[in-house]
Amino acid sequence: MMRQPTPIRAIWLMTRMRLTRQYNLLSNGLFRKSRKKKARDGGAGKGGSQWILTMVVALFMLFSVASLSNGVVLNMQCQLDPASECRWSDKHGELRTDLETAADELATAPFTPALVQGLTMELSILFVIAVLLPLGSKELAQPDWDLEWLVTMPVRRSTLLWGRVLERSASNITGMFALAPAYGMIAWHSGFAWSAPPIALLAAVVLLPLAALLHTLTDTGLRMWLPASQLRNLQAVAGLFNLPLIYFVMALGMPQASSFAMEWARGFPAWVGWTPPGLVLQAIQAQDARQLLTAAGLLLAQTALLLWGGVALLRHQLRNGVVGSGVRESARRRPTANAAASTKHSGWLSSALSPVKRRELRLLSRDRNFLFQTLLLPVIIVGSQMVFNGKLNSLAELGEHHAMAAAIAFGIGVYVLMLSAFQTLNNEGQALWLLYTVPRSIDSVLKEKAQLWGVLTMAYPLIVIGISAWYTVNFDWSMLVLLLSVAAGIPIYSMIAVSLGVFACDPLAVEARSRVKPTYVYLYMLLASFYTWSIYANAWSQKLVVVVLTASLSLALWQKARDALPYLLDPATAPPARVSTSDGLIAATAFFILQGIATLILSGDPKKIDMPAVTIAFGLAGLLVYGLMRWVYWRAKTSGVPAILRGVDPWLSLRAAAPAALVACAAGLAYITALQHSSLWTEIAKAATVAAHQRGWVVALAVVAAPLCEEFIFRGLIYGGLRRSMPALPAMLASAAIFAVIHPPLSMLPVFVLGLCTAWTYERSKTLLAPMLVHAVYNAAVLAWQAQSL
Repeated sequence: MMRQPTPIRAIWLMTRMRLTRQYNLLSNGLFRKSRKKKARDGGAGKGGSQWILTMVVALFMLFSVASLSNGVVLNMQCQLDPASECRWSDKHGELRTDLETAADELATAPFTPALVQGLTMELSILFVIAVLLPLGSKELAQPDWDLEWLVTMPVRRSTLLWGRVLERSASNITGMFALAPAYGMIAWHSGFAWSAPPIALLAAVVLLPLAALLHTLTDTGLRMWLPASQLRNLQAVAGLFNLPLIYFVMALGMPQASSFAMEWARGFPAWVGWTPPGLVLQAIQAQDARQLLTAAGLLLAQTALLLWGGVALLRHQLRNGVVGSGVRESARRRPTANAAASTKHSGWLSSALSPVKRRELRLLSRDRNFLFQTLLLPVIIVGSQMVFNGKLNSLAELGEHHAMAAAIAFGIGVYVLMLSAFQTLNNEGQALWLLYTVPRSIDSVLKEKAQLWGVLTMAYPLIVIGISAWYTVNFDWSMLVLLLSVAAGIPIYSMIAVSLGVFACDPLAVEARSRVKPTYVYLYMLLASFYTWSIYANAWSQKLVVVVLTASLSLALWQKARDALPYLLDPATAPPARVSTSDGLIAATAFFILQGIATLILSGDPKKIDMPAVTIAFGLAGLLVYGLMRWVYWRAKTSGVPAILRGVDPWLSLRAAAPAALVACAAGLAYITALQHSSLWTEIAKAATVAAHQRGWVVALAVVAAPLCEEFIFRGLIYGGLRRSMPALPAMLASAAIFAVIHPPLSMLPVFVLGLCTAWTYERSKTLLAPMLVHAVYNAAVLAWQAQSL
């Protein structure tokens, strides 16, 4: 007969079980070995190197939190200590802070009462965060509660409850990240130097059981009293309170943050310093053994009393068992008048939305936590950042700073898409395979979902822009440009989010929603920041370039995702190698980078770049990119590689090139003639006169090098890749737009016409010789006309 385990062993087994479970979840998603099969993305298999990225991210997070904690201490020293000399005024009268001076002041004297009071507020908020973050996790809304089966073990209930508190203390990683760096920086500035890390860990170890106790009391009570549907709502509410608290703590570490954060620190109640978070601070700041023993004794006494009382309250909560009466049944919904009305008026919704879109909305309405994350969380994130960072003190400022209003509108939309459209496949979970059984292609289903989320997301930017318009006194055309930038960016990033979500999804994971590869999340946010930069850009040409390039990137990513979709659930087979739009964008990027590097090397001096260096660098970069792309295609046995001379019918190429060259030249010469009657012609003539001294190199660049290099990239790769995904005319327009935006703003219009003509000839002849001829004739005609006009 098996003996009953001792209380200590039972608690140890529970704690080890919790830690082992966390380790297995982490290792299953990040540390598992690469499987010996062909990867879909051409890499070394799933999860082979994810642990490296995870370690880098963890170290970066630890460094960021420690830097923030250090900034809080130093900033509070400057703001709260009236005798501090770290504040000074510059020659313009603006108040500045010198954090090095604050650090020197802390090293030579103990903390002032005002600083201790402010730090007590910070530590109390961090302690609340250590409670709310685990409480807002998905564990609260899960129907399976491990206490329901733990009570079947041959262990006394009080032992189980003590084990529950201790295991949650040991596994509260977020609480450790919240508390340890803050206490570590306080100990460092208190003079403990490299003894600060163990002191910080000891402080966290003392406080985490109290955080776990509050978590367990709340979790247990809520589960006993509320049905599962309301638990999901409370989980969302817990997440709602987390973010403002986190951003408030972040604001305390920013010297230019809103002043109300420091005002709250000055007015924080002094009695909170006698609670456990404040007593730990007093123990670190103790100046002699008596103060240390007093603070430590009070801390241990409070901790022991609170833990004993909390476990007694837990026993009282569970006096009638671990399942409250009627909880399971109360979770079942009964038909109500609202439900009947909803059914009655659903006819218009059925006619307005497709079944895919109706299903997506229905799933959104049922999952309250997902609803909160999708529709409320982005507003809280962006709003908290703007308010607590001191960039927005009132809604009226949106009417004064239009670029900031547009950036806020786009930022909220980007967050909504990251938490919705990006999660499209992950939200399907283990039912993802059902999408492959419906009588429709899965890419059309994802396209409809992208359209739906793009429309839903647009509501937030429109609200922000509407508020900005309401408070705006003087309207000008720049506001329309900002509005168009945001209106174009939302659908573009909806497609990017869905496309990257295909690659970020791991259909073979146990918990699909939590299995999003972080690399693609960072890539999405990086692309979004690039677009946000264009919103603040002053020149309209910069905005146009970013919009066109981002739109082309969304098409390229969608094409790659569509190629991968049929193989998403196949762990062994990859899609066949074909020329894609992304190949052309990569080749174009490499071409311009190599061209710039070669130009600098050949010129020797960046301030003395001449036409021979530009021409030679252009040709070398083009040849290198062409050779590399052909080698990659040969290695991968890629189909659809564009040909220049192989299998060319010269007469067909000439017949296709002649009318296209005539149209392109007519448009270009008409445009130059119009410019001659404008104020811009003086600058154009001056630049052309300087280039006339090196006319031979200009002709070699424009008539020989440019057609050879650019047509392979923009017609052979970009247009050829777009042509696989759309009809000829949209592909021509898209490739011509990409081709135009890489040229100076003054020549975008005629170059766009040239792009259309060369794409048309490539469509007709299926070889690159014809568009190369059109390009060369166009450049030669323009150069000749300019030379005659000067």
